Amino acid sequence: MIDFRIDRERCTQCKQCVGDCPSRIIGLDGEGFPSIAPEKETNCLGCQHCLAICPEGALSILGYRPEESLLLKGGYPDPQQLETLIKGRRSVRRYRPENLDPELLNKLLDVAWHAPTGVNSRQVRFTVLDDRDKVARLRDEVMAGLLRLDREGALPASKSYYASFIRVWEKRQIDLIFRDAPHLLIASAPKSASTPKDDCMIALTSFELYAQASGVGTLWNGIASWAIDEMFPDIRRSLGIPDEHLFGYAMLFGKPAVHYARTVQHQPAPIHRVP
Repeated sequence: MIDFRIDRERCTQCKQCVGDCPSRIIGLDGEGFPSIAPEKETNCLGCQHCLAICPEGALSILGYRPEESLLLKGGYPDPQQLETLIKGRRSVRRYRPENLDPELLNKLLDVAWHAPTGVNSRQVRFTVLDDRDKVARLRDEVMAGLLRLDREGALPASKSYYASFIRVWEKRQIDLIFRDAPHLLIASAPKSASTPKDDCMIALTSFELYAQASGVGTLWNGIASWAIDEMFPDIRRSLGIPDEHLFGYAMLFGKPAVHYARTVQHQPAPIHRVP
């Protein structure tokens, strides 16, 4: 049962939920009110388009009620603000030492989890290191493994430039990989999902934009992603990432110790317009 309910006192029978249902499973009952036949319930995607589109807030589904949703009217940033956020987003490599407030951290994760996924599968899993000491322990473990590979001459040729980062850590204890960030986020998803890699990357992009709008810096961490996912399976397992999951990517985050004053300027986008 998907618990599809209509408040008949509010419903104006506008049929917008009927027309917008991606699965086309909402019909009208004998009195003209929206309904879903029991035999069609298994085709529900759980997208909640019907709840979102109802202008009167008359529709509830899957136990979710319209009064618990955010209203969209007047709630979106204006285009100039959104342009500034996208163009002004920076990769942050300098962090303040303190942890984020737990309430803010949980808010960031909750908002990011609302990112779109293929066929609304909603199977992205967040593995988060919520304390700087946890990140430090992970850093030490990864660095020890990379140092061993470097000494053995076992670093892949395509990753040879990592050696300079590793040696700076060995000689001077300067962290050029984890950047002394207090937090790390990894997105993964079941390999059986329709679009696991895409889902993870979209979720992390959503996390990054909301984080930076909230005054939190982020950094896509390719070296940590490669090390955890490909080189050191024991570390991946110790983080609790399921074997059946595709590793999406790792992202550092925390309060930035640097603040940028303006956007940068890039060359025009390479655009091919199909004739």
